[in-house]
Parts: sequence; structure tokens; C-alpha cells
Amino acid sequence: MIIDAAELDATHAYKLLIGSIIPRAVAWVGTVSRDGVANLAPISFFTAVGRKPPMVSITLQPRQDGDTLKDTFVNLRDTGEFVTNLATLPQADAMHGSAFAFGPEVDEFEALGLEKAPSEVVRVPRVKGAPIAFECVVDRIMPVGDDGVDHVVWGRVVRFHVRDDLYLERGRIDTAALPAVGRLAAEYTLVDNVFTTPLDKDLLTARDGRRMQRLDTHPADWSPIDTDVWSPSGAVSPHGK
Repeated sequence: MIIDAAELDATHAYKLLIGSIIPRAVAWVGTVSRDGVANLAPISFFTAVGRKPPMVSITLQPRQDGDTLKDTFVNLRDTGEFVTNLATLPQADAMHGSAFAFGPEVDEFEALGLEKAPSEVVRVPRVKGAPIAFECVVDRIMPVGDDGVDHVVWGRVVRFHVRDDLYLERGRIDTAALPAVGRLAAEYTLVDNVFTTPLDKDLLTARDGRRMQRLDTHPADWSPIDTDVWSPSGAVSPHGK
């Protein structure tokens, strides 16, 4: 199938992107408003963009109405600071729940029952228990798209927080010890295997056509897209389900 991107609305283009670019790393982004209210949200348009200085990128879409800017963007725009936390499997439910569009007056750490850990340079707290976190200061903000409501944010990492047992020599991370959670389309995946190439041909043959193994109780072909638990803005129900 060949699809002309010019004929797509934003929702359909978004579905094609998030279903094709997989798995995506999730930045569990913390911010603080001008009034000092903490916010937390998962952002899966996230990657590294530089190394000297170390830089990361997050892309933020508006709320489900298509026009209202999300609290994450407003906060980092106004304060110039944010923190990215790495979410692992034990934190996946809280991370997903933080996608709910709480009001700007709500401290999402408190709403989700999450403990805060202090940062060193920025005012934004970290998620206590997150194995890795980056303290970031905003380097630049770039509007994206025809309507300018999507924004790419580059952040300069000013502090790395790494759990002691994960840090190896010369800056290496023991990645095999991290049950990291990645984003698929409207679902998540657990990083729980590792390999180098080439792989044995018998192994490749045995896995040909096999669907992903579900860790929940849904049928193998179930997807939340086109159900009432999914929205093009990434928002979820109040209970994160």
C-alpha cells in the first residue's frame, strides 16, 4: 500500500507514524509551573540529539482539542527546565496514568502517589526510584507543522542521575539490568531480550510470523487504537486504563 501523506489529516498521519516507528523510548518528563506545581507526563517522541554538550529532544503535541498546549510544554517554556526519568516495568502503570490530562493546578506526583527526589541544578523533582534521570535546561524550542502547535524541544543535560549498580566504567550503563519500557503504537513493550548479529537461521525461521507475546490478558490481536481508551493526544482516562 502506498499512502499520499498530503491526503492525511493529523490523526491518521500520527497513527501511521506511531505504528511504524517502534519501539520508541519513553521520556517520563517532569516539569514545574511558574506557581511551583509539579507535572509529570510520558513523552514518546524522544531521542538523543547531541553529545558535547549532551542534548536530548522531545516533541510535544497539543491536548486532544488540537489547540490547547499541554502543561509540560507550558511549564518548560516558562521555566526553561525539565527532567526526563527512565520508566521501568514496576513503574509502567503510574507512567501510563500520568498521561491523563490533569488540570494545571494538580501536582501529578501527589495524584499518582509517587515520591519525589530532589534534583541538583533544576527546580524540577525527579521520580524517586527511577533508575536513570536527566536534569535538563531548555536549549531551543522549534514549532513544527503547518499550524505551529507541535513543538520540538532540545534540552541540554546538566546532570545525569544513574543508580549506582547500573554505572559501569567509562560511562557505560548495564542495560541488561534495566527492565525498560518502550512505546509501540498505543501500547508498550518490555525490553527483555538482547542479541548481536548474525542470528542462527533456525532461530529466525522459528520466529518468522510470530506475533509479540502479550504480558496482559488481552487477545493477541487486540489494540487500544480506535477504542475509548486511546486519544490522538496521548491522553488516557483518569485511571490510566
